[in-house]
Amino acid sequence: MTCEAIFLNIALLSAIFLSILSLLILVILTFFRGAFWKLQAFNDDLVPAEDLTEWPAIASIVPARNEAATIGKTVESLLGQEYAGPFRVMVVDDHSDDATAELARRAAEKMQASQRVTVVTARELPEGWTGKLWALQQGVEAASAGSAEYFWFTDADIVHAPDTLRRLVSRAETKKLDLTSLMVVLQVKSFAERLLMPAFLYFFLKLYPPRWIADASSRTAGAAGGCVLLRRPALERIGGVATIRSEVIDDCALARAVKSSGGAIWMGLTRNSVSLRSYDSFGEIRDLIARTAFTQLGYSGVVLMGTLLGMLITYAVPVVLTFSARPVVWRLSLAAWALMAFTYLPAVRFYGLSPLWAPLLPAAAAFYSYATCLSAVRYWLGRGGQWKGRAQAARP
Repeated sequence: MTCEAIFLNIALLSAIFLSILSLLILVILTFFRGAFWKLQAFNDDLVPAEDLTEWPAIASIVPARNEAATIGKTVESLLGQEYAGPFRVMVVDDHSDDATAELARRAAEKMQASQRVTVVTARELPEGWTGKLWALQQGVEAASAGSAEYFWFTDADIVHAPDTLRRLVSRAETKKLDLTSLMVVLQVKSFAERLLMPAFLYFFLKLYPPRWIADASSRTAGAAGGCVLLRRPALERIGGVATIRSEVIDDCALARAVKSSGGAIWMGLTRNSVSLRSYDSFGEIRDLIARTAFTQLGYSGVVLMGTLLGMLITYAVPVVLTFSARPVVWRLSLAAWALMAFTYLPAVRFYGLSPLWAPLLPAAAAFYSYATCLSAVRYWLGRGGQWKGRAQAARP
């Protein structure tokens, strides 16, 4: 046998091995990863909310830093909640250099509910705290003087449906939950958003399968920071916001602390609450991913390399080898690509997009891999966790 023949046999065997491996990984993800891709199973919009005989007092806390473009609509949506119990809103102005605080007050006046809205001016950011968590801490302090039984943490760029709070509280009370969270729908107007935002949902759910989050026997804990309802005793039990004060991925850190303390948690989806923040360019979405990607990997170069290799085998190999001239190779690879698109389709449809976007998941995966590498580089340069002008994961 010639050297050329040996080389061709090795290349063929390698291609067969990689195609089988990628298909095996996707089979495991599809059937043994908590059915994370079956969105209907945890779509809160599909479940009717139960009525309560008594509705507990709620304090909504909105950390806001330079949110003049959206804070008015957010406050109006909060004050428009169809909630029968006591409900107050605390907007924490986190050193904004725009009109965030004033626009929050104007929105309250517009809704004729100024007495229900308090605008808190944040104190100087202490060492060891991230900006958002410091703002939440001061919101909790301001709200603690009242009788709130739950804190509703929500971002300053989200418009909630009028029944959102009622549905959250109903689920928390009837299911005895300490933390209840909803992932709101993101904007998908630009080409970049349509290509990458459904993938953001898909990859997040793959990391934190909602079925595992709700399972008390599972160590998986996750939440969506844009909409978190937290029982007050649960926050006190974990030692308050200070327990997670330096966390960049604060929502999942909070969920982990609550679950580790014996609390019951749940995370679902909703299309009825919408993020107003738009990402018109690939650069803006790149920065969104890069802010927390390397944090998710524990700032480990070894884990980064393993993650990139896994992404390559899972999402790139099936596409490349589908165009192989060898039938055994392209059939296995095409099956893997088809299975990948099949599990991605519910996320695409959740955003109301054409099914034709589903086969493009490998392109989104390549972009996320690039943004993850950039996240690592920024961390090593001392600029990790960039958000609103702050490097919140600066390298020690």
